Amino acid sequence: MVNIAILGYGTVGSGVAEVIRTNRELISRRIGDEVRIKYVLDLRDFPDDPVQQILTHDFEDIISDDEVQIVAEVMGGVEPAYTFVRRCLEAGKSVATSNKALVAEHGANLLAIAREKKVNFLFEASVGGGIPILRPLHSSLTGDEIDEITGILNGTTNYMMTRMFCEGADYASALREAQDRGYAERSPEADVEGYDACRKIAILASLISGYQVDFEDIYCEGISKITAEDMKHAKAMGMTIKLLAACRKQDGKLSAIVAPCLLGEEHPLFHVNGVFNAVFVHGNMLGDAMFYGSGAGKLPTASAVVGDIVEEARNFGRNLGVTWSPEKITPESKECASRRFFVRMRGEFSEWKERLEKDFGRIDAVKADGVLGEFGFITEEMQEGLYGQIASKYEQEILAMIRMA
Repeated sequence: MVNIAILGYGTVGSGVAEVIRTNRELISRRIGDEVRIKYVLDLRDFPDDPVQQILTHDFEDIISDDEVQIVAEVMGGVEPAYTFVRRCLEAGKSVATSNKALVAEHGANLLAIAREKKVNFLFEASVGGGIPILRPLHSSLTGDEIDEITGILNGTTNYMMTRMFCEGADYASALREAQDRGYAERSPEADVEGYDACRKIAILASLISGYQVDFEDIYCEGISKITAEDMKHAKAMGMTIKLLAACRKQDGKLSAIVAPCLLGEEHPLFHVNGVFNAVFVHGNMLGDAMFYGSGAGKLPTASAVVGDIVEEARNFGRNLGVTWSPEKITPESKECASRRFFVRMRGEFSEWKERLEKDFGRIDAVKADGVLGEFGFITEEMQEGLYGQIASKYEQEILAMIRMA
């Protein structure tokens, strides 16, 4: 018998219980032993739910029960989740979590404890939701040096950007619709300002670099300043705009960024729409690969947590070796990255062309139908620091800048 405890009975926690209940026979067959949820920890009562029979309000019931071998932490937040997870690992219990904030901040420490105690700390659901990405990186692609990961890692913002691009919706109406459909919270800052995606790319950057990458050190820009006019210009160029989270290793240096970017139709992430997420990976032997699927939602996320539970149950007494050093590495400043930039400016292109070409070099003009009193242009490839120096001369005239992927 494999005994499991679930910490938290919110959206994901109830989903974990539902997945195990619905697929119990299949899961038990894949583990090679019967699986049972012995405890669910929550501060609330659920009198109309069968979970009430195994509900506890006291974490000590779980930590002191030697029969509990695996704990699913789906509470969210850093505390008390960190304390509970650390104590579980120290007590010889493996942990599966969907908590990106916990992994981004304390992943290296918790992985070290798991390794010392010969248990496992797995967190597939913290990055891709229902998309398997961490396990392939750790197992299927271990012969490769992964040098680039770029992803659409937030279903809420991808849904909003799709509505703005395909339906012509403005930001405010796209957000309202996402909230009405339950994709966005009433306080949506974690999604729309890019913080959720930033924590996820910090975890991926830590994995491929082997060092702790703090999400606070990654430049993060959300979608709250993207307008319907931006989307019209994107269409005029045969492109779209997506919130991308990216990290790259090159010449011994690591770069990472979260920001809206313009993508051409040839880009592998161009057609990823709605609440779907995708992760593009480049390896020095593999070349290109892409992982695509439902990145969020109750059951996709719960499915990933249960997948980690199955993996841990198959490996009792053996640490799987997922780790990175607690030594911190700081990504290069975005100012060092070279790319092209799309810029929107007030006025007519003919009035500014000569001065812009003198400052930026060769530029390509863009004119979108139905957008009056402004124009757009695309710069040559240049370092972002240089772009910023030049753009400062036009501070009053520039309406927006979007990076080109």
